[in-house]
Amino acid sequence: MKNKEPRPERSNEAIAMRVSIHSIFINLFLSFIKMMAGIFGNSTAMLADAAHSLSDVITTFVVMIGVKLANKTADDDHPYGHERFECVAAIILSMVLLFTGGGIGWLGIQRIFAWEEGNLAAPGVIALVAAGVTIVGKESMYWYKRAAAKKINSGALMADAWHHRSDALSSVGSFIGIFGARIGFPILDPIAAIVICLFILKVAFDIFRDAIGKMTDKACDEETEKQIRDIILAQEAVLGIDLFKSRQFGDRIYVDVEIRVDASKSINCGHEISHTVHDAVETGFTKVKHCSIHINPFVVEQ
Repeated sequence: MKNKEPRPERSNEAIAMRVSIHSIFINLFLSFIKMMAGIFGNSTAMLADAAHSLSDVITTFVVMIGVKLANKTADDDHPYGHERFECVAAIILSMVLLFTGGGIGWLGIQRIFAWEEGNLAAPGVIALVAAGVTIVGKESMYWYKRAAAKKINSGALMADAWHHRSDALSSVGSFIGIFGARIGFPILDPIAAIVICLFILKVAFDIFRDAIGKMTDKACDEETEKQIRDIILAQEAVLGIDLFKSRQFGDRIYVDVEIRVDASKSINCGHEISHTVHDAVETGFTKVKHCSIHINPFVVEQ
């Protein structure tokens, strides 16, 4: 007896869980390194970076929960499925980023006031080394998680990948700030922390905007709609499209279409045509969860 193939949803969930667990362990390791480097190296920017990495651990847990819930099968309470739970996870992730960025910015401002009072010392070389290690590690994590997100088409996982990218770029800012502070410009260290704050806030806004769009039935992009239209019009017996609507449901798509069919066709024939179009769309676009077809009779001039 042949083993059953795993359902795509379960396979996607397994990929997301595996990648997320890997990132949690790496983030905990990097957070410890940066925290120690920030404390012993007297670097505000590195402490800010450590806080950012710790927030990565929190958001990864949020993503794991969101993916787990999103892949649950439809039930009586959620007959259309649970895909939007990924959007909820992404929104929570954006809020965590918002508060993380705000805290980092406030810490940087406090250090600038300390500099004005002459109480700001230059960071140690250990902070500079930690920043370099973090840049390599976080950028590698970004590409690793990004590839997994694209493979399983996960918005929450992609948002978490960008969180890693924001951490890598913030570490670049840390490196520049720490280096500048060590060569005689200590003010650059807290300034780097504020720049990191602004970048994190920008990422938080982008993640929030994307998730809200998917929660509020936003239409697909024009290119995707065009490709779906082309598939429909390529089907035999479809004479035109009278109505086309698409809406995003989490990371999946619902499509509602009204097509023109020769009015002389029988009901059975029309039914077969609608099934052909339905199957063509859902086969051609794996992101389409359901395609609803309505037939409008069209009188063909002889």
